[in-house]
Formats: sequence, structure tokens, C-alpha cells
Amino acid sequence: MNLKKFLNEEQDPQAVEKLLGRINSLLTLQEAVEYIAVQKKPVINLSPDCIALTNRRIIFCRPKTFGLSMDFQDYSWVDVADCHIKEGIVGSTFIMRTTTNYTNTMDYLPKNQARKLYQFAQEVEERMRGLRREKNIETLRASAGGVTVNNVTPIITPSPQFQQEKKTLLIENEDPFALLQKLKDLKENGIISPEEFEIKKNEILARV
Repeated sequence: MNLKKFLNEEQDPQAVEKLLGRINSLLTLQEAVEYIAVQKKPVINLSPDCIALTNRRIIFCRPKTFGLSMDFQDYSWVDVADCHIKEGIVGSTFIMRTTTNYTNTMDYLPKNQARKLYQFAQEVEERMRGLRREKNIETLRASAGGVTVNNVTPIITPSPQFQQEKKTLLIENEDPFALLQKLKDLKENGIISPEEFEIKKNEILARV
């Protein structure tokens, strides 16, 4: 692996080399390291913590026992809800939150490296939000009428046909209370507006 690729923002070469030597065994098929940020504390730190970003996950790497071993905590991008940074006088703190509200952080990162982490994370997050939104829409549509969506692109733009389908959700023979629950789910997920919800709810209640 080309070491120079990961030294663009003055990362500690020894820390990067040590991390790459150990992280290679963790990579899955077609997974590749895209960026590495190395902690830089204001005191001497022979085994700094690192964050490695791959095309599939975020990996927090923390050396233990004076660098003789290393603790890896990894998070698949699809499970990452958001990432942000806080810049201080001495370095920045990178903060990651998962979709289950678990948070992991790393402080004393050089500001330029933290910004690169943030930039890369934002680009991946945008794609992942599109995938999660697509999955939610498919689930809601399937429960509403057994309709499936062909996965073509990670960013979903509802078609005019889908917009019409959400407005003609009622099925004459379906249980009214089940329909009310589906309408509520559609409203909470932003698929229909509160006004549409009220109109359809009144239609259902009028049939009870």
C-alpha cells in the first residue's frame, strides 16, 4: 500500500505505517482505506490514536500496552447517522453518532485532518441517507399496497405515479384501523402532509 497517499496533511508517518500494517487484515473484499487521521496531543505520545476511513466503514484505532496491541472500533457507513467536528485552540474533536444514538469521539486531531474526515464523512452520509430513505419508502409502500420499488439509484426522487399512489391509499375491503395506522406512518415519515393525513383520516372514519 502506498504510504505517501496518507501523509498529505502531515500525518505521523510511523503511526500511519503501523496502523496500515495492522488494519490490512481487517479489510473485507473490495474494501480500501481512503483516509487516515492521526491524533497529535500537545505532550509526547509515542502511540497516538487514529481514525481510518474506508469505502465501507469508520474505524477508530486506539493503541494499548504502549503500542504493542491495538483496539479497533468500527462502524459501517450505513449505520452512521452523522459526523461533525469541534475545533478548539489545540486541535479538533471528531464526533460520530450512529443511527442507534451511540457516540464515539476522538480529540486532539490536527484541524486540517479533522476537516478532511468531516468532508469525506459528509459525502458518504449523503449517499447513506438516500439509501435509508429509499428503504423506508419501499417498506411503507409495500405495507400500503404490496408495491415494490426497483433499486436503481441511492437517491430517491418520488415519481408522479408514486405521488398519486400515496393519495389513493384507501382500499375498500381493508380494516379501517389498519389504514389509519398506515396513514400515521406515512405522515411521520414525511410521505404525506398533515393536511393529506387529515383528509384521508376523515374519509376512513366516515366509513366506520
